[in-house]
Amino acid sequence: MAASVAHALRIDPVLSFNFVIKLLDSSSSLALGSIASGIQNAAAGGFSECSGLEMSLDVEEYREGGRNSEVLQFPTRIKWSKITLKRGIAVSTELWDWHYTFVEGKGKRRDGLVILLNNLHVPNNIWYFRRGLPVRYTVSPMNATQNSVAVESLEIAHEGIFQLPGIGIGGAAVSSAAAAAM
Repeated sequence: MAASVAHALRIDPVLSFNFVIKLLDSSSSLALGSIASGIQNAAAGGFSECSGLEMSLDVEEYREGGRNSEVLQFPTRIKWSKITLKRGIAVSTELWDWHYTFVEGKGKRRDGLVILLNNLHVPNNIWYFRRGLPVRYTVSPMNATQNSVAVESLEIAHEGIFQLPGIGIGGAAVSSAAAAAM
């Protein structure tokens, strides 16, 4: 009996295809309040791919005299990768419109949420990017001899990605309950 309970409460890695993306208005002074409402509200679109949730730390090497066996490494700056959102072209022109407002000189930066959902569609991890700036909009090549979906892509430069704490606590509680049942 205990083995079947432990199997039922088994914690598997979260699948990466189950995610939601929400773009928020970063010009508002209530940006933190819009994060909370963004988590609860529907997604900005049906994106099929999100890449670029990356950061890297640059280091400065220092070759100290007399220490010939090693090079000292000191942290310098953080580099943020551009986020790329992809989806099949649909009726909505939201991504094009956001990028084109910058062409017209009227653009506004947007914050965003990338929400990874577990198999019960409950948020497991949430990444928040700040002051997003659409830097590239592309449409996949169109070829009448191929049978493929037209995909639009938007590349977003930003001023930092932050992982929101306290998400996925329910998963930790289930995991500890499974361990206690064994």
